Amino acid sequence: MTPLAESIVWLALEGPRALVEWLSCAAAGDLLERAPRGDGHPVLALPGFLADDDSTGPLRRYLKTLGYAAHPWLLGRNLGARGPVRERLIARVEELSERHGRKISIVGWSLGGIYARALAKHMPDRVRQVITLGSPFGDAAPPPVPATAIFSKSDGIAHWRSCVETDGPERENIEVPGSHCGLGWNPIVLWAIADRLAQAEGDWKPFHREGWRSYLYR
Repeated sequence: MTPLAESIVWLALEGPRALVEWLSCAAAGDLLERAPRGDGHPVLALPGFLADDDSTGPLRRYLKTLGYAAHPWLLGRNLGARGPVRERLIARVEELSERHGRKISIVGWSLGGIYARALAKHMPDRVRQVITLGSPFGDAAPPPVPATAIFSKSDGIAHWRSCVETDGPERENIEVPGSHCGLGWNPIVLWAIADRLAQAEGDWKPFHREGWRSYLYR
């Protein structure tokens, strides 16, 4: 199968695969509760293009069960970086970091991950780490905070090669099986996010793939 044909197949299967991931998330509830737990710091979830806070609801609810102060972006549907979006996002980060009295982590899905990286570059004093989910940031300069790029080679929307970090300190890539539209509730992704958020501030270490993880993560 040619790369183009393969891409068309993955795109055509985006909906069914995302549904399977949704169902598997519910089935994996007991296992997900055993994921690493951190210090309960604030986490801001940013939706992808054309999505809104409903799309990040499963992720935020899961993080709250682990003790995190998980927050929506509150900017409605993500229609791109136009108008006052940038200023309102900056204000949102400032408001959350001041409310909680500490740095926040940002998890951004697709276009939301591009916003997350831009926010971390603009205000690294308020952002603890960035986690992107299938975000096509290409070869853009990395943020000056720990950054984890979670991606899938079977992503039917964003080509995986544009969703990975370059090598460097406090940067990493985690490959998972799954669709683009299901990344936010894929249980394999949720576990990886929990693992990354559980790290102590200032003590970042790369994701390890020993034992059972070697079967799910690359």
